Amino acid sequence: MKQALLIIDAQQELVEGNEKEGSVFQKEQLIENINLVITKATESDALVVFVRDTDVAEGKGQGFQVHSDIIIPTDSKIFDKAATNSFYGTGLKEFFEEREVKHVVIMGCQTEHCIDTAVRTATVSQLDVTLVGDGHSTKGSSILTPEQIINHHNKVLHGHYNVDNFSMVRNAAEDLFQPLHDSHR
Repeated sequence: MKQALLIIDAQQELVEGNEKEGSVFQKEQLIENINLVITKATESDALVVFVRDTDVAEGKGQGFQVHSDIIIPTDSKIFDKAATNSFYGTGLKEFFEEREVKHVVIMGCQTEHCIDTAVRTATVSQLDVTLVGDGHSTKGSSILTPEQIINHHNKVLHGHYNVDNFSMVRNAAEDLFQPLHDSHR
């Protein structure tokens, strides 16, 4: 089965923050977990795909780039998006279809926006999804802490399904490229 690791908006300025906004929750742990899963993806011959949001750092400069502490494999693919949805207007869905990807592991930022949307869109796009529960982060909101948002999304997205395909939440230390979906169908 063809698989991919999809890392969304793990960009320098979004992760570290800027003069207007702070950094994401537990940024050091997030970067460490992303690098761990990239290593696992490479060892499993899974595709490694990054998506960058053109709203971050106005779509230019170092702030727009994938965080400097994240390992970017030379054969990875990078898509740029203008919307919350990584699949909208990017060619990502077609990229996965052409390569017959059936399972995607998702990580990155921000939990309640682009991560939530990607998980839901992927399942309706005939992909089984593994969301890395300790591999996504956010900055929080005026009513919820980052930890509350992350915990809430891990709870509601575990088992989220669209009849044939669904999402599971697992942690970075697990064997993520040995999906468990078939044992739960």
